[in-house]
Amino acid sequence: MSDYDRIAAAIAFIAEQVHHQPSLPDIAAHLHLSPFHFQRLFCRWTGVTPKRFLQVLTVERAKQLLAESKPLLEVSDTLGLSSGSRLYDHFVQLEAVTPGQYKTRGLDLTIEYAVHDTPFGKAFIAVTPRGICRFSFLQGVEIEICLAELNKTWPHAIMRPHRQRTLAVIKTMFSTRAKPVRPLSLYVSGTNFQISVWKALLAIPPATVTSYSQVAAAIDQPHSARAVGLAVGANPVAFLIPCHRVIQQSGKLGGYRWGETRKHALHAWETARCESP
Repeated sequence: MSDYDRIAAAIAFIAEQVHHQPSLPDIAAHLHLSPFHFQRLFCRWTGVTPKRFLQVLTVERAKQLLAESKPLLEVSDTLGLSSGSRLYDHFVQLEAVTPGQYKTRGLDLTIEYAVHDTPFGKAFIAVTPRGICRFSFLQGVEIEICLAELNKTWPHAIMRPHRQRTLAVIKTMFSTRAKPVRPLSLYVSGTNFQISVWKALLAIPPATVTSYSQVAAAIDQPHSARAVGLAVGANPVAFLIPCHRVIQQSGKLGGYRWGETRKHALHAWETARCESP
């Protein structure tokens, strides 16, 4: 069992028992570990104690974050940027496929892919010369399924495995640096509405959250929260397009394409790194 599998089991247990505020020995016993070894494992992975993570997990904290969060457009205006989608351009640059490029469906395009270990389990990544076009956490999904989805979007592209090239991207994605040495580029295909939602997600700072209705307001579609939810679920690049930072107005996490436990883990991991000196 990998460290992430153990952490995921702990997070699932904490989430299920959050109202009972499980103790360190309770959680460790669930994993068949001693309290000492469990705490050391948990702190090594998240950077925070299980007790601190339990505080992060509460709905009350999520509600507080929502109450304190500024609308995405207001955040952008404060920084003097022209739109929410530009807020984190120095971290991630998103380029949408043009109608002409979409029509060719990947003709003369080379896509390199591989499966790598990440802090959140194994993941499939695919990159083009213009940027990352797919990143998915694997949860019992075979690589053939990921390739089939990729081929559906880019049927005329040349597909080839390349672990070395993709590993360099993975290392940059999960670096402990405050920001990448150079921006990460994304090259994605979607409807105009989906692209606008994905760009709005890039305006959500790490370790913070926003609601589906706030995203809808940010793209000037205040009555389209349900459609925003569908666009969030169709996000082709996990983690970098941070759909895990969108939660329900009630403070509940809501669904997540790559599993609710992983969504909890992403929040804990980001919170720990933002709180670190």
